[in-house]
Amino acid sequence: MVNTTQGGVNMLPQRYNCVDILERNLIQRADKVALYTDARSMTFREVSNEANRVGNALKRLGVRFGEYVGILCYDSAEWVTSFFGTVKIGAIAIGLNTLLKGHEYEYMLGDSRARVLIIQEPLLDTIEEVRANLPHLEHIIVVGQREGYVSYEEWIADESIELQAENTHRDDFCSLNYSSGTTGEPKGIIHAHKDYPLTAQLWGVNVLGLRESDRTFAVAKLFFTFGTGGNLIFPWYVGASSVLYAGPPRIATNVLSIIDRFKPTIFYNAPTGYAAALAVEKLTERYELSSLRLCVSAGEALPAPLWHAWKEKTGLDIIDGIGSTENYHIFISNRPGDIRPGSSGKPFEGYELKLVDSDGNEVPRGEIGNLLVRGETASLFYLHQYEKSRQTFRGEWLFTGDKYHIDEDGYYWHAGRSDDMLKVGGIWVSPVEVESTLISHPAVLECAVVGQVDEADLVKPKAFVTLREGHTRSAELQRDLIEYCKEKMAAYKRPRWIEFVDELPKTATGKIQRFKLRES
Repeated sequence: MVNTTQGGVNMLPQRYNCVDILERNLIQRADKVALYTDARSMTFREVSNEANRVGNALKRLGVRFGEYVGILCYDSAEWVTSFFGTVKIGAIAIGLNTLLKGHEYEYMLGDSRARVLIIQEPLLDTIEEVRANLPHLEHIIVVGQREGYVSYEEWIADESIELQAENTHRDDFCSLNYSSGTTGEPKGIIHAHKDYPLTAQLWGVNVLGLRESDRTFAVAKLFFTFGTGGNLIFPWYVGASSVLYAGPPRIATNVLSIIDRFKPTIFYNAPTGYAAALAVEKLTERYELSSLRLCVSAGEALPAPLWHAWKEKTGLDIIDGIGSTENYHIFISNRPGDIRPGSSGKPFEGYELKLVDSDGNEVPRGEIGNLLVRGETASLFYLHQYEKSRQTFRGEWLFTGDKYHIDEDGYYWHAGRSDDMLKVGGIWVSPVEVESTLISHPAVLECAVVGQVDEADLVKPKAFVTLREGHTRSAELQRDLIEYCKEKMAAYKRPRWIEFVDELPKTATGKIQRFKLRES
């Protein structure tokens, strides 16, 4: 195992390929089951052999060092072997969101000039809609069967299981992710080989305490860094196993059934996922959760009432933290034995933080400021987006776009995104604080707060609310919720309007897309 506990990136050899995270396990645990899926389970040796076949097949297609290979697959063994096969030959793997539309794939594949796309058969129709607009896309490999296309199984069938890893520098690029679009147009974020073992050690081992005996399961899909890190890189870095679920993440009963069946010890989810699970009738009676020793949350702030409700129902702690695709990924976190519900926790070794005002000056403790982070797992730029890169990547510091304040004990409290903060009567109001208050009401399942202009052309908070079963929309309930907020917080922070909705717009990771609510 590469020692990254002290000295950061300098503890890695200059020539490093992150396929090491898979292949380090071939020495002592080659025949241990590394991957559990509905379709098949695979040992570390089987994954390595198949990844080598993929790498050889890509080289046979003429894929060269530094070229892009798209992976548009559900969470599956093929996603994993395609990823490691790609990075092993020095190419750059693009984990593509499986929930997008044709024009979004057209943008991403065109922006990256991907030459090869490995795709799950049911998703192929969406690509066919825009194939004519993708002149750089030369080869499409289909996981499954489709007339006129080469199948993944046939493509790798005759390839050798022997493959020499490309002699990559630790700073060479190996992966590309596109942002999930909470603020509109996706941004291409590139990471280097070094970022994978560093984040695995700094958070996965040092904070979460992952160990070889663990088995992880994440609702976040592998095409997101939270999913790739938590449910693939981190467990394999320590020789643990991972459980993949190809189905939709928003169906709580399906997710709970996976836990019941595969018995993971570590469970990653978003706040909305925990809320959905708590809404399942007789949760702990219908599903066996005793295998879990730790739950993890990220994506957006976890409200304290939700943390306490989960603890009361299951007896399990949730470790909440904040990260970003740009940083790969967590840099503030609660930790086992040191949890302050509602906060994002504290920074940990490997990252430095500061809170600044709009002029870049550090704010006093207790005041809300823009969060900047400095660490060695940060990306350097957005692909082909010069102006946005200048706004985000500020020398050694990464501007996260999140607003925070620090309490007297050093815990960080999320106050919303920089473009979500509301100024009401000249005073900043955090939508997260209002949302946390609303969600503590027994009638509220989920909510999101945005700014709306009133008749005097002044911005006031408006809440979009989804209700729990057994509660009916009414004007009386709207008034009750507003009064409830007045009782729980300063009156100026209360929502002036409540709008009931069937569901909130979200990204595939469960982040609420407030910009869509503002546009509506």
